[in-house]
Amino acid sequence: MAEGDDLFPGFEPLWIEGPAGRWFGRAGGPAGAPPLLLLHGFPQSHAMWHRLAPTLAETHRVIALDLKGYGWSAAPDSGSGSNAYAKRQVGAEIVAVMERLGHVRFALAGHDRGARVGYRLALDAPGRVERLAILDIVPTEVQWTRIEAKPGANPHWPFLAGPAPEPESVIGRNPDAYFEGLLRGWNAAGDLSPFDPRALTLYRQTWNVPERIHAFCEDYRAGGPDGPDRAADREDLAAGRTLDMPVRVLASTHYLDRDKPEPALAVWRRTFAPRADGVSINSGHFMAEEAPEATLQALRAFLGA
Repeated sequence: MAEGDDLFPGFEPLWIEGPAGRWFGRAGGPAGAPPLLLLHGFPQSHAMWHRLAPTLAETHRVIALDLKGYGWSAAPDSGSGSNAYAKRQVGAEIVAVMERLGHVRFALAGHDRGARVGYRLALDAPGRVERLAILDIVPTEVQWTRIEAKPGANPHWPFLAGPAPEPESVIGRNPDAYFEGLLRGWNAAGDLSPFDPRALTLYRQTWNVPERIHAFCEDYRAGGPDGPDRAADREDLAAGRTLDMPVRVLASTHYLDRDKPEPALAVWRRTFAPRADGVSINSGHFMAEEAPEATLQALRAFLGA
């Protein structure tokens, strides 16, 4: 048994050649069932879905991918001035990966960075996404507007988006201390108890690799204050582009919607998803691991609607 297989009983490991390197994922569920793509968040991997994926696979063909630079997927050098980690680019590559798996259209659920890839993919290629579940984010443009209005809010954003190699060097001195501090700080319990030790082992394997620390930072640089992700948001907002497919917003009570001037669902309705519905999840940021039953109920009701 390969490491992590026991977190996904009945799933098969996948290595898929993509336009810019190999992607790793796991697939489970009936081959002819409706496809569902799961995209994880920072600083995690596909393993974050282990408490939901087996049940979701009862009704869907579930594909849980490691994002570019995360988990076991390729972490290509972004190069000078490259947009390799821009969400538009990553989304286009994921479309190609899903095609190679035989899925032209699919439902998509994304958490954190995976949700940023998800909504950008859905805006750029709306014919590909049948339903979109957005877990615990607001659009990148809104996120930066909030940070700029309240300096010191979400300090990891400007830190990770800072020029190379400054954040990489700081994190590299003790990656476990940095990333585990984020996991503790963003969940409701304030410790590592919400996380399965096997999943934590997989997360640590990723964030202790210098090339992947750099990839994490490049992900945030692409979503930086002057990066391509924010520029794409601004262009689409100015053009009045919105998401036509059904959208459900899941927001945590102890992280995303805590002490915020505008609830996440209201933000999405006034920006990219005017017809979205929403579910409040009583948890910190890592709802799929902190509150799996409530998160699963919200997703199953939406996917089966």
